[in-house]
This record gives sequence, structure tokens and C-alpha cells, in this order.
Amino acid sequence: MSKDIINNYVRQFSYYKSLADKAVAQVNEQEVFIEPADGSNSIAVIMKHIAGNMLSRWTDIFNTDGEKPWRNRDQEFEILNMNAQELQAYWEKGWDVLLETLESLSDNDLERIIYIRNMGHTLQEAIVRQICHYPYHIGQIVFVAKLMKGEAFTSLSVPKNASDAYNAEKFAKEKSRKHFTDDL
Repeated sequence: MSKDIINNYVRQFSYYKSLADKAVAQVNEQEVFIEPADGSNSIAVIMKHIAGNMLSRWTDIFNTDGEKPWRNRDQEFEILNMNAQELQAYWEKGWDVLLETLESLSDNDLERIIYIRNMGHTLQEAIVRQICHYPYHIGQIVFVAKLMKGEAFTSLSVPKNASDAYNAEKFAKEKSRKHFTDDL
């Protein structure tokens, strides 16, 4: 049973998790809970939403709908007496469910049908749906962290005015087939 495609998805999700984790590591516990503007979401709220979505979508995927009856999506956008440690544990729990579920699959499962709000998706379609959804919110986390830290924020990719040096380093190497996260 091949796992080439599944393993690629695991690497992609893990990469985006690392971006969020690196951004969150640059802000202090209080900043995680700050709404940058009225009506906007704090980093904590975004993390809680992503984790809640993961727990619902990736628990018992072949036997139950991805929108579980126990999920309260609206509460994901509120921080109810949750401290930074509880938030971090919830975040990790969501990622664990996602990654453990994916790692339990093979590429043969990708055409199996799963349901999200009674809409049938192939597993591959559902994965692509979430691999678009989670990075959308992770970009928000990174952006809010950058707002909080300003010039003190350490770039998570190629820093400004460093593209030429970055490209020179990459093109100095022989061509090879590898995943873009291999050098991170």
C-alpha cells in the first residue's frame, strides 16, 4: 500500500503548523489573546477555531460526519476562561488528531467518500479543502503576530532584501528531486 500522496499531505500540514508555532513563539502569552482591532480575532481565537475544526473533521472520518454534533463552532470564536497552557494543549490535540488520522491512511483511501455537513467528498477532496482552510487561518496568525511585534518579528520565510542571497544558495546546489521542506 503506497503512502506517497498521504505522506506529502502530512508534510504540508506539518509545515503550516510549524509556521503557526514559530509565529506564536514570538509573542508573549498576553499578546496571544489580544484582538488587534474591534471585531477581529486574536491569535488564541484562530488557534481554537483551527483545533476545533480538526477535532471535528478528522475524528472517525469514515463512520461519522465531519461536522460532529458535539462541536460548537460559535464557541471557537470566544475564549472562555482558557489560559495559554490550555489553549496550547487544545491546539496540539487538534493537530494530533489530524496527523494521526492521516498517518493511519494509505493512498488507496483517497477515493473513499467522507461527509462534511452531509456533503460527500472523496478523502482527497476533503484533505485539499482543509489544506486550503488551515493555511488561510495560519496566515492570519502570522499576520497578527507580525502586527504585535513589528520590526522585532523574525521572518518565517525569505527575509526582505535577502532574495538574491537565498536564490544564489539554492542555485549553487545540483538539481534534485525533494520536498521543499527538506531544507527547513
